[in-house]
Amino acid sequence: MSKYISSRLASLQAYVPGEQPADMEYIKLNTNESPYPPPPGVINAVSGAEIAKLNLYPNPDGARLVKRLADFYSVKPENVIIGNGSDELLAFAFLAFGDAEHGVCFPDITYGFYPVYAALYDIPARQIPLRDDFTIDIADYRNAGSNIVLANPNAPTGIALPLSDIEEVVESNSGHIVLIDEAYIDFGAESAVPLTGKYENLIVMHTYSKFRSMAGARMAYAIAQAPLIEDLNKIKYSFNSYNVNRLTQIAGEAALDEDDYFREMCRRVVDTREYTAASLRELGFSMTESSANFLFARNPRIQGKILYAALKERGVLVRHFDKPRISDYLRITIGTREHMDALLSAITDILAERKNNG
Repeated sequence: MSKYISSRLASLQAYVPGEQPADMEYIKLNTNESPYPPPPGVINAVSGAEIAKLNLYPNPDGARLVKRLADFYSVKPENVIIGNGSDELLAFAFLAFGDAEHGVCFPDITYGFYPVYAALYDIPARQIPLRDDFTIDIADYRNAGSNIVLANPNAPTGIALPLSDIEEVVESNSGHIVLIDEAYIDFGAESAVPLTGKYENLIVMHTYSKFRSMAGARMAYAIAQAPLIEDLNKIKYSFNSYNVNRLTQIAGEAALDEDDYFREMCRRVVDTREYTAASLRELGFSMTESSANFLFARNPRIQGKILYAALKERGVLVRHFDKPRISDYLRITIGTREHMDALLSAITDILAERKNNG
């Protein structure tokens, strides 16, 4: 760190993304990417003719893609904003609606960018402890007295709230923004998008990174009533007006024509998730009830950090969070059946070695 950094930011704890080592070929089960590529329709849409137009700026408001998303969700274009991944839209929302007088609350175990953005923008943040079983107690969020951010399903636990609980939180906090981050919604939970027409304080965010197999494209969108979208656009145009590149916009449009493909890939992920969960239980693991494309699991016979390192040595990457309450857990992305069989084989070998070594 240089001596020139702002004193306000010198102590900022930045978000740490999942590692991307290049020293060997790994089975990557650590960043919740889809194991399946985009469909041919998406790949073909990013044609040579479109690449040749990279000398031109993209449409700053993404009008065509915004219109397609609006039609897809039966809302109006003024209810949609697109962004360079959910992280960018989250940053816009924290900046637009939070300040010293308008704090934010979220679970103590959740997506790691929430506390980072709160600290970055000097927003008072209250981290509400999950129950011992890692579920959210909705009573903690009734009339919270601040803005609220909830990942549903939550990460890294994968546990989902029913839509009735989400509506209760939104309704009881009418004077504050409630942001529902639905990055994993398609893998087993019910979306709050239909509630956006009813509640003026609700923002729902989606990403193309998981369900739509486009993590590398950096594409996300938020749906809310028009005044909230205007607020987010005000931040966007004060930060980066051309925030979504033209190729990503084209791929994003094409992806909306391929919903059957993505639903089938989602079904495969869910089936593989249930197969992996059952297999891990046979190996002595316990885990949360996941509605996402990952499992959050622990084995009492081995510390999470040790198991993570042993798997990495064998070419399998999973995510370990060296934090209180969850240090013995691993977050395991669901890959293909072959990926998960390789994981299970590696774990079986590791546990057998430990048993043999006393």
